[in-house]
Amino acid sequence: MSVTEDFLTSQEEQAIVDAIHTAEKNTSGEIRVHIEAKNEKPPFDRAKEVFFTLNMNATLARNGVLFYVNVSNKSFVILGDEGINTVVEDDFWDCTKDIVLQHFKEKKFKDGLVAGILRAGERLKTYFPFHPDDTNELSNEISKS
Repeated sequence: MSVTEDFLTSQEEQAIVDAIHTAEKNTSGEIRVHIEAKNEKPPFDRAKEVFFTLNMNATLARNGVLFYVNVSNKSFVILGDEGINTVVEDDFWDCTKDIVLQHFKEKKFKDGLVAGILRAGERLKTYFPFHPDDTNELSNEISKS
């Protein structure tokens, strides 16, 4: 099995996809998770590359959120698009990041991602509430490399 396949079981991956679906019921924001086996670039720089590779900057309200995990160097980044970053306070993602990292330290990777995703949905609904005519602009599936 690959490093990314060993990181989460298929059941854990499904729980994360389900959390994305639940979180997006609260907000028009679009949430994605990307798990990478190994990359030597600085985590934030690599997360930005992945963000654009996944076309997360193409949402109508520019309200995409990426949860990026590099398994080999144990790095984690939450990256929001410019539509989010122009309206939220500077430390907007800190509490979400802290929740995820607390679980990661206990090697509860699925629990951390699920908790972070649900928290992101709750936080985003203030600025980007869900509307009945919202469409799911990005896949909820976990991407890997």
